[in-house]
Amino acid sequence: MRVRSLVAAVAIACATSVAAQEVGKPAPAFDLPGAPKAVRLADLKGRVVYVDFWASWCAPCKQSFPWMNDMQAKYGPRGLSIVGVTVDKKREDAEKFLASTPAKFLVGFDTTGKVAEVYKPAGMPTSFLIGADGKVRAVHVGFRDKDKADLEREIEAALTAAGKK
Repeated sequence: MRVRSLVAAVAIACATSVAAQEVGKPAPAFDLPGAPKAVRLADLKGRVVYVDFWASWCAPCKQSFPWMNDMQAKYGPRGLSIVGVTVDKKREDAEKFLASTPAKFLVGFDTTGKVAEVYKPAGMPTSFLIGADGKVRAVHVGFRDKDKADLEREIEAALTAAGKK
């Protein structure tokens, strides 16, 4: 009986998280200390933004960084900005991760958890694709090699919709 209660509680929590991510709604603004500079969503207005919540202890996050670096290099000139938001409580933990897994995109440090509280990532990593209109177009939980092509197609579609060829 306890297992069923736990499964029901997890299902409710997941359903709540998905509803809180609000695909089709304006992306919540944020302003975070970053590397090399502060990261403000408002500064990226008019660009397609891929916001990726990650943590230093997350194995799939280590796999996603090279792909995000490639996407930033390939689509940055067309109007894509990738923003990695670490949820690590200690900035030093995130910086250690970044020393071994470099980011060639903006990184924001959400050490207080306030941005994550608003976005409600359902796991690590969780990414939010935000269109040039500022609305959330897609949400992805986790990172798997088999998802790369679909994620890239979504980025291309967002750039095309924004008229960024």
